[in-house]
Amino acid sequence: MVSRIDRARVVDAALRLLNEVGLDGLTLRRIAKQLNVQAPALYWHFANKQELLDEMATEMFRRMTRPLLDQDAGGAGFGATWQEAVLGSCRAVRRELLQYRDGGKVFSGTRMTDRSYAQPLDVYMRRFTEAGFSLGEAARAWWTAYNFTVGLVIEEQSIYPVPGDPASRDPESRDPAYDLDERVRALGGSYPLAAQAGREMFGDLDRSFETGLRIIVAGIEATACDRTDASAGK
Repeated sequence: MVSRIDRARVVDAALRLLNEVGLDGLTLRRIAKQLNVQAPALYWHFANKQELLDEMATEMFRRMTRPLLDQDAGGAGFGATWQEAVLGSCRAVRRELLQYRDGGKVFSGTRMTDRSYAQPLDVYMRRFTEAGFSLGEAARAWWTAYNFTVGLVIEEQSIYPVPGDPASRDPESRDPAYDLDERVRALGGSYPLAAQAGREMFGDLDRSFETGLRIIVAGIEATACDRTDASAGK
C-alpha cells in the first residue's frame, strides 16, 4: 500500500483538497480518502500535519519561482534591476498564493524542506549587491517586501476566500463582513474619515498591493540615498 503513494502525490492531493475545504478542514484522513488509501499510509511520509504544511509551502515556492528561474536564464526572470526584482518577485508570490484557498496562511510560518529557496534568493540578493547594497541591506529589503506581500494575501483571502485570479474575481464572493457600504453607514456619522479609509484599504486590493510595493521600493531607495548622503558628508 505504501508504494502506491509518495510525498509528491500526497502534497499534490493536499493542495487540490485545500481549495475545497480550506486550511482548517485539511486533515491527513481527508487526504488519504482523496488518494484512496488508509490514513496510516500517509504517516510513512509525514509524521504530522505541520510536516505536510511545510512540504506544501515548499512546493508552492517551487511553483512560484520556477518560471522566474527559467526566464532568468535569459536575463529577464527577476528583472534587470533590484526595483524590478522586488516588483516581479512579490507579484509572483501573491499570484501563486492566491491560487489556493488560505494560501497565505499555509505559506506563513512554515519551513522549507529542501534548498529550492537558495537559488532564487541568491539571484535576488545579487540584484541588490550589484547595485551597491550590503548583503544585510539586501536581506532586510527582501524580508520587508516579502512580509508585506504574504500579510496582504492573508488579509485579501479573508475578504475573498475563493481562490483564483483577482482579475476574474466575482464581487459577490466578498465576505459579507467586508461590506463597505455597511461600514460607511455604521461609521460615517461619527467617524467619516475611518469610514472612507475602509474603501481605500479594501475596495481595490490590486491597487492597494501595487501602491504598497511602490511605497516599499521608495523607502528602500530613500534609505540608500540617506546612506550615500551620509557617506559623502564624511
